[in-house]
Amino acid sequence: MLDGIRIVDFTNYIPGPFATLRLAELGAEVIKVEAPEGDPARDTGEGYVFNAHNRGKKSIVINLKQTEGKMLALDLLARADVVVESFRPGVMDKLGLGYEAVKKVNPGIVYCSVTGYGRNGDMSNLGSHDLNYMSLSGALAQMKDSSGRPVHPTHTFSDYIGGMAASERILAALVARGKTGEGSYHCISLADSMASLMANHVLIEKATGYPNGVSVLNGNVIGYGLYETKDGRYVSLGALEPKFWHTFCQAVGREDWLSEHYSKPENSNPVYIELVDLFKSKTLSQWADFGMKVDCCLTPVLEAGELAHYPYWREKNFVMPEGQIKMHGDLPSYEWAAPPKKGEQAEEILKDWLSLKSSKN
Repeated sequence: MLDGIRIVDFTNYIPGPFATLRLAELGAEVIKVEAPEGDPARDTGEGYVFNAHNRGKKSIVINLKQTEGKMLALDLLARADVVVESFRPGVMDKLGLGYEAVKKVNPGIVYCSVTGYGRNGDMSNLGSHDLNYMSLSGALAQMKDSSGRPVHPTHTFSDYIGGMAASERILAALVARGKTGEGSYHCISLADSMASLMANHVLIEKATGYPNGVSVLNGNVIGYGLYETKDGRYVSLGALEPKFWHTFCQAVGREDWLSEHYSKPENSNPVYIELVDLFKSKTLSQWADFGMKVDCCLTPVLEAGELAHYPYWREKNFVMPEGQIKMHGDLPSYEWAAPPKKGEQAEEILKDWLSLKSSKN
């Protein structure tokens, strides 16, 4: 779909690389520009963070602090369709590689900046990480334990949501360029992207004062919640609509529970206690099989290492043998090039893009 689209990627860590990984899997050629010391993600999590987000890309090392390096980068951008960068606001302008400078040599460029808090405003130059965006967006306050204390996530949601927002905007900009012939500038804020997920919560709170979104989705009814299994694992029951609850009750031989669909998951509720006991009577595997046969919105809570073996993911080849995850499950599987070594494709890039021989920059 994106064959022939050339992307120059100056980003590090997760958000930008995740955005360009999604585009690479759609066929774009992604040139990863790294500083002499490389993407810091190469040294994060024993290198797994880098490997997870950079397969199928090509790497070139350019020292943007040197005039020669800046000129080489500008030459690449003159031939690119898209540029993605994640420096603090103003850094690329100071380097002579900001949108206005690039537009002069490439009017059709789609230029995307991935930032924490945008280009302007009191917080625009502040450093932050995923946990900060989660907390500021209001999303972290939706993840609390029974004492009301926010739970520290083991996933960097803002990084990935922001990366998706960036890839979405880039694709929209490419469509617009196809219509008008003009390039455009876009600034993605990770905080903004995360806060966009609060649409239900903010509107409901304003109208009713209730701060936790859609009440029926928050574990407040027995037909929609998490239950422990016999082997200490968990399943999710999402029988929100009456038809699914009816199917579930029939399948477990408890049609006497039908009228209790929206009752509370409280110890004073005898049906809830019986439901808890029911789930504890079978293992995760048994309930997983049940959920595959009975259409009642019942699925296992899987661990990371279990995805590759679960039927849904296995039939899509969603988890590759080396542990990589597909970005687009409905597309055919390919043998992607391994994540590049630092500067590994410099010779190829200089030859194919600029008809130059490799040199240190």
